[in-house]
Amino acid sequence: MKAVTWQGKRSVRVDEVADPRIEQPTDAVIRVTSTGLCGSDLHLYEVLGAFLDPGDILGHEPMGVVEEVGAEVGNLKPGDRVVVPFNVSCGHCYYCDRDLQSQCATTQVVEHGKGASLFGYTKLYGQVPGGQAERLRVPFANYGPIKVPEGPPDDRFLYLSDVLPTSWQAVEYAHVPDGGSLLVLGLGPIGQMTARIARHRGARHVIGVDLVDERLDLARRYGIDTIDLRQYKHVADAVRDRTDGRGADSVVDAVGMEAHGSPVTGVAQQLATLLPGPVAAKAVEKAAVDRLSALYTAIDAVRRGGTISLSGVYGGMLDPMPMMTLFDKQVRLRMGQANVRAWIDDILPLVTGQDDPLGVEDFATHHLPLSEAADAYAMFQKKQDGAIKVVFQP
Repeated sequence: MKAVTWQGKRSVRVDEVADPRIEQPTDAVIRVTSTGLCGSDLHLYEVLGAFLDPGDILGHEPMGVVEEVGAEVGNLKPGDRVVVPFNVSCGHCYYCDRDLQSQCATTQVVEHGKGASLFGYTKLYGQVPGGQAERLRVPFANYGPIKVPEGPPDDRFLYLSDVLPTSWQAVEYAHVPDGGSLLVLGLGPIGQMTARIARHRGARHVIGVDLVDERLDLARRYGIDTIDLRQYKHVADAVRDRTDGRGADSVVDAVGMEAHGSPVTGVAQQLATLLPGPVAAKAVEKAAVDRLSALYTAIDAVRRGGTISLSGVYGGMLDPMPMMTLFDKQVRLRMGQANVRAWIDDILPLVTGQDDPLGVEDFATHHLPLSEAADAYAMFQKKQDGAIKVVFQP
């Protein structure tokens, strides 16, 4: 089969690789019909290459049709249409029982002290072959895959794999008070959907921050008040101006480790990627420092007694945190990988009904064949051609 494989820093290609097969009685194999390119994939493309090997299959946002199931998969059959969550979780351990699928005790990567395994996401998270491929082996298929109805286009359901539950959890963790305000930092795919979900769930005032014209324009179409980062030296001042001088009740940082506006840390990240693989891995795992400009902005812009929800990925171990400010402002922090299965029952009615309240059907800006993956990664990273969400169709 064909699959998108990592080859090195800013280098991916489509290779012929072995077809997946049933290895455990709880496995399934699906034929992938759509698979997303995520902002998190760009971390692998840029700064986390030390934890990948050439040939690793990327991608963690797949859906498709079941082709084969193991002997203990009684809930699926060949021909079923399914979305596959990016968490690899068992469904019956201490953490899964508490809807913390991203911490699944069965698939935890104990060697690296990490939580549950993820599809297509480095040795730190199990080095499980990913979903940017023509076919995918799905472990724990008796629990993970989400059956969806026939008929509507893939785009109606694809984002159940990551974008929708990640954004839903970001809003849930933000604890926006009734009729309150939410600031969303970063209007990529997660930021866009977070803002839409917050509006849908009753936030009175949602403010989105970015510096890309197409992203700002798209957010405005959904009633989001926008701040163009290029026009303000101090974003938090602009937020206070729009929130009676207090700051936002809640803030979602949908940017993460590669934020703009951290030149020194950015250089350090780039230098780390030039080190030999094992040395770079040790440097990142033990001494990495993230670009923290988005997080610092969140801390500055949230009101006293407010909440910050982190959905952007961070990987640093020595990040300097302004603890005096956090303590003085009495800020609450929530964060972590999305527990996909925990939110599916809440989200499914929004994508299976007649209407499309979150605008999922026209969310993707680009639908491309898998063969164009290398160009798509470069385009998405450079924010070219209006790329906000890219979907591959194997």
